[in-house]
This record gives sequence, structure tokens and C-alpha cells, in this order.
Amino acid sequence: MTPDPRTAPGSGSVDALGAPADALVPAADAPIRLAQAADAATAAAAAPAEPAASGLAGLPPELLWIGAGILLLLVVSAFFSGSETALTAASRAKLHGMADRGSRGAQAALRVKEDGERLIGSILLGNNIANILGTALATSFFTLLVGQNGIAVATIAMTAMVVIFSEIAPKNYAISNPERAAAFVARPISLVVWLFAPVVGAVTVFVRLLLRLVGIRMDPETHALALDEIRGAIDLHHSEGAVEKAERDRLLAALDLREREVAEVMRHRRNIETIDASLPPAEILDYCLKSAHTRIPLWRDEPENIVGVIHAKDLLRAVHRLTAGASDGWKALERLDVLEVAMEPWFVPDTTSLDEQLRAFLTRRSHFALVVDEYGALQGLLTLEDILEEIVGDIADEHDAEVEGLTRLPDGALIVNGATTIRDFMRATDWTLPDDEANTIAGLVIHEAQAIPSAGQIFSFHGFRFEVLERRRNQITRLKVKKL
Repeated sequence: MTPDPRTAPGSGSVDALGAPADALVPAADAPIRLAQAADAATAAAAAPAEPAASGLAGLPPELLWIGAGILLLLVVSAFFSGSETALTAASRAKLHGMADRGSRGAQAALRVKEDGERLIGSILLGNNIANILGTALATSFFTLLVGQNGIAVATIAMTAMVVIFSEIAPKNYAISNPERAAAFVARPISLVVWLFAPVVGAVTVFVRLLLRLVGIRMDPETHALALDEIRGAIDLHHSEGAVEKAERDRLLAALDLREREVAEVMRHRRNIETIDASLPPAEILDYCLKSAHTRIPLWRDEPENIVGVIHAKDLLRAVHRLTAGASDGWKALERLDVLEVAMEPWFVPDTTSLDEQLRAFLTRRSHFALVVDEYGALQGLLTLEDILEEIVGDIADEHDAEVEGLTRLPDGALIVNGATTIRDFMRATDWTLPDDEANTIAGLVIHEAQAIPSAGQIFSFHGFRFEVLERRRNQITRLKVKKL
């Protein structure tokens, strides 16, 4: 008889209630099975886990990607920092020279420097984006790496890396050769400026409105004058020893021509040699031959009524033409009309700048002009040599008389002629005195004293001690000057 499959042991059949036959085991086997399960779990826990996929040094891949992003942002920050220093420190003159020699980078640098406000705004915007994003990633990186202390570690690490690698290192490199660095970064920076232009423009407008609320107005068209930049560069190089004092004085004097007037350097009418046009021709010839000057004004009726300027060469040509081959010899000189030989006088206002007068001399091809004030009264005369002497210093020739200069005393004081100009005094001593109210040392003392001092009077102003040594009539002729 075939056994009933529902009752055969180990057949995996179910009983009448639907329960597996194996479930119908004695209750005494349950503790044994529970112990076996526990042993299996303990063994599984003690067994080494299957290694997960990991990167360098066992770090998870996401940390490696975050670290790579931090390094990339540090490089971007270094690029912006170095670019800012290079483009702001680069000399436009040197960039122009490089551009003339065919450097496209220098040409791009000149273009991008034209709008300094937009340039600086774009660089700062890119630099701050890189630094802030890098700091955020560093915080996430170190939080995953070390836990709750990650914020402090990220702050210390990013501060050190940004300062060293993104600020000091690139800026030191850029400042060592700013023109070359500016030419290198100009083209990528110009792209950055173009990309950030809308944002920078909006931020600039907002900043101007914000500053206007507190009473500060920005003028985007205001730039430092080129002449002031040149003066500052000359003074800087002189203080560093690269430019000698004499070179500095000549360069600054050339720049100051447009700020100085003819009245400051003219020869005063008191010191002008003039000739009465009514004198006999022989006396006029004798006067011209004895004079150290080749051009002498002629006057009629009164010394201030200048009617012409006689040139020694023109006078000698006329004399030679009359006397050479004449039957009466030197008596023919009496027929000489000096006014026919003389040149027409050229009058210029005393308020004309030296720069304008220099150009007028070159255009007119004349080296001699008479200076008049607003009422037309004669004030003095000016020559091309007078303007050139303001640049290169005193120009003396074999016919110039010795002029009393400065005498240095053992105590550091100076004996100076009252007619010495303030600029010549400062050029010789490297001291500083105001020259906006007076042209000479004597004039400065009179202006400050509000009177004509007598010999022996002492004054102290502008950091100097002035002692009047000699006075002739209403003129101070000699002074003693000492720096306090």
C-alpha cells in the first residue's frame, strides 16, 4: 500500500491545517536553533566587510571631487589677484612702447585699462565668487572628513591657503614685472570684463546711489592729471636715488612752464639797457659795441616809449654798407638812420604763460620780446634764453658778468642777493619757499613784512629766519637766510 504523502516524514508536505510539516517539531529544538542563528550573526559581524569603491588614500570619491574643486578655485582666485595687481601697477607708457613693438597682449592691456572702474569691479567680483565658493566647499569637505570640527579646520586651512597661494604669491609675482604680467592676462581678463559687465554695471549704479544718500558724489570722468602723475613719478625716483637732483629740477621745470607767467622770469625794466634813438649814430654804435647784449631797445622822448629794437649785426651791416668805399669815410656814418635798421618791437602781456611764450618764440622765429602790463606800461623784457634757463639753469657765456650768488656760512645760513629768484634759491638749496606771491627773495620778505624793512631787521616765516643785511633806497640787496 502506498504511503499517504501528507503523512510521510521529511516530504515537505503540509498537514490538514495547511502548516508545513517541518514546523511541527518538538518545542525542545527551538533554543538550539536560536543559538545557531546568534552564532551565525556574530560570525558575520566579525568577518571583514567587502571593501567599497574608494579613491586616493581611501577617501570616498565625493571628497576627492570636492578637494579638486577647492584647488581649482584657489587657482582662479590667484589669477584674479595677480591680474588686479599687474593691470593696476603696469605703466601705460611702457605698455604703449610694447604695443608699438607689436605686442598684442600690451594692446589688449591698454584697452582693458581704459575703463578702470569696470575692470576693478569685474576682477573683484570674480575673485570674491572664487573665494566664497571655495570656502563653502572647504567647509563641506572638512565636515565630512573630521565631523563637527570641520568648520574650524576649514576656516584655518582656507585662510592660510588663500593668503599664501591666492594673494601674496601671485601679487608678488605680478608686481615684479607688471607690464609682462598685464600683457599675459589682458585677453582672458577682457573676456571676464565682458561677461560680468551687466552685473558690474548694476552694482556700480547701486553703489553710487548709496553713496549719494550719505552726501558723497562720484565723478567717473575724474582722473589724475598726466602731469601730476609724471611729477609724482619723478619725485619718487629721486627719493629712491634713481634720478639725480639736477635731472629732477630740469624735468620738473619743463613741466611747470605752463603754470608760470612771463612776469616771473622777465628782466625788470630797472635792469634793461636801452638807447635813446635821438643820439648820434656814432654814439649808438659805440654803445652797442660796449654792451654785452646783441639786441637793445630804442626809445624816444621817454625811456618807456620803446620804438624799436636794434640788433648788433643789423647795425654793423648798415655801417659797413655806408662806410665801405665811401669818399668821405666815417663821416658817412652820420647819414645812418637807426630806426630804419631797427626791428619793430614785439610786446607781450605779463600774464602769458612761459609755455605759450616759448611756442610763440619758435613760431615767430624771434628771441626777444618786451613785456607790458594790462595798462600797456613797460614792465621788462624776455628772451628765449630766459625761458631755457628756467629749465636747465643759468646759461653763461664769455660776455655775461659775474652775478653774486649764494654764500654758505659755517652755521648753515646763506647770504643771498635780494634779487635772486625764489626758484633759483630753491634749486640751489633744495629748500622750499612759496613763490606764488613774490618772484624774488626780497619780494617775499616785503610781502610777508607788509613793509620795506630796514637793514638789521629780522623776520621768521615759512620755517626760515630772514635778516636784512643791506638796503639801497627802497630795494633790499642782501639778506641772510637760515632754516629754523
